[in-house]
Amino acid sequence: MDIEKPSNKTAGKPIQCRAAIATAPGEPLVIDEVIVDPPNSHEVRVRIICTSLCHSDVTFWKMKDFPAVFPRILGHEAIGVVESVGENVDGVVEGDVVIPHFLADCTECVGCRSKKGNLCSAFPFKISPWMPRDQTSRFKDLRGETIHHFVSVSSFSEYTVLDIAHVVKVDPTVPPNRACLLSCGVSTGVGAAWRTANVEVGSTVVIFGLGSIGLAVAEGARLCGATRIIGVDVISEKFEIGKRFGVTEFVNSKNCGDKSVSQIIIDMTDGGADYCFECVGLASLVQEAYACCRKGWGKTIVLGVDQPGSQLSLSSFEVLHSGKILMGSLFGGLKAKSDIPILLKRYMDKFYNVVLDFCMLSSRLHDYRLNRMVTYYCQHIFDNTSSGLMFLFQELELDKFVTHEMKFEEINSAFDLLIKGKCLRCVIWMGE
Repeated sequence: MDIEKPSNKTAGKPIQCRAAIATAPGEPLVIDEVIVDPPNSHEVRVRIICTSLCHSDVTFWKMKDFPAVFPRILGHEAIGVVESVGENVDGVVEGDVVIPHFLADCTECVGCRSKKGNLCSAFPFKISPWMPRDQTSRFKDLRGETIHHFVSVSSFSEYTVLDIAHVVKVDPTVPPNRACLLSCGVSTGVGAAWRTANVEVGSTVVIFGLGSIGLAVAEGARLCGATRIIGVDVISEKFEIGKRFGVTEFVNSKNCGDKSVSQIIIDMTDGGADYCFECVGLASLVQEAYACCRKGWGKTIVLGVDQPGSQLSLSSFEVLHSGKILMGSLFGGLKAKSDIPILLKRYMDKFYNVVLDFCMLSSRLHDYRLNRMVTYYCQHIFDNTSSGLMFLFQELELDKFVTHEMKFEEINSAFDLLIKGKCLRCVIWMGE
């Protein structure tokens, strides 16, 4: 990727640029000139190269009540180049290529230092219209009126300002039209299989909803070595798409006859799946997923975003006696600053596939030193998990997620494609 060096002429000064502004619920985005203020302390200003559309952008574009606010600059999957930095910024300098991420990773608080989770306690996730530290905006229109932020990213602008807790530096050679996918959707799905569920080699996985998140879960399960990946959806045509991501079997939940979809899954799997993922955002599907994960060790992972106030109803007797696990997964359980570079390496670097063959050969030949190397990877990098080692040696296939690429001026057409279900990910190029 050719990186244009930032100009010192703009550092510390407001920048006038174009942005696609959501002015009212469901109305087409308006591309207009905006003013982007220089970064404050702990902030960087970034020139966006590519951004991609996520269903969360559509959800908040349509939403009429708070936390929806207007005018707002949406967008949260992107890649860009640091144009300037504020005070108290470490690890990132002008000219660095960075990926923004909606879930903070400050690296310093109890939550970020712990290996047990990925929720930052210093900057908890919320749908805020402001910058996270001072609750103000860095955007305004040419009349001086405030324009609101979106999940600490706002990538539908040629320039944006990000808190350093929401930025990860990446290899400048990565293709920007692929790397931008790791800001949210692909990372969430792949991470849910890899980090949250810790899917094991040879296991059975069921995915409720084969949208982009569900397909990313399938990709993650494939990377982890799952043997059976069963997709559940109401559109049978999605099975053919799912096969490209590792889906091996399919159930149309509309065609289950007098049985529930959970009973169908239990019958197919002789007692239930090892891992079930709910990727739609319906309480009823969470309950179906929980019902068909295997007693004794089954895990149900919730990724879908349901309506506020939606409630689950579970039998406390069943919870006690089934021995199952039900858990949520925000951003796939990933710690952005450490895990996004790993995912990028899985896309970029084919070297480890050669190493895997070498290690397998050494195992058959009983080579002591090479066996020690494999043991080291399992114990020190992937916490003694076979799925972690499998993940290390598999290639993340980002290309198949991108179905369309468009110019910034065509962003409303990209929204139409996503709403009509005609694309998985549409990448928007911000420049010429």
